[in-house]
Amino acid sequence: MSEFQEVTTPEMEAKMRGILKRHRSILLGDGNAAPAPARGVVCDIDVGEAKPVALRATQIAAPFLVKVIELLKKLLEAELIEHSESEWSSPIVIVLKKNGIDIRMCIDYRLLNLLIKLSRYPLPLIDDLLVDFKSAMWFMSLDMASGFWP
Repeated sequence: MSEFQEVTTPEMEAKMRGILKRHRSILLGDGNAAPAPARGVVCDIDVGEAKPVALRATQIAAPFLVKVIELLKKLLEAELIEHSESEWSSPIVIVLKKNGIDIRMCIDYRLLNLLIKLSRYPLPLIDDLLVDFKSAMWFMSLDMASGFWP
């Protein structure tokens, strides 16, 4: 049996609904809707004095090309990506999803990753985090949608 009790009251459920409603802009409904773009967030990757890495695009297999173009248009329209003329570039990698039809577009950042200066922030141990949950009023598990889009 779980250490966590699954007991809620109508008041608790109403409070949780209120919290979810206040933060609905970061949550998705049913389906595969694209997440809202993060505004005002600056991502800065420390590569020190490294020279920009500009890798050539890799060839995309013909059956996937139309899907890639459609996906890129969708991401541009949703403002999740934008046109760039940066000196830095990495190739797209296409992975077929489990259903055998849809694609997952990834970026091959392996060379860039070699240049990144790692932060020394220690991550908490999962066992320490779980101990803290014993005193929590609620525990929620969320599934990310398109969690790796910029």
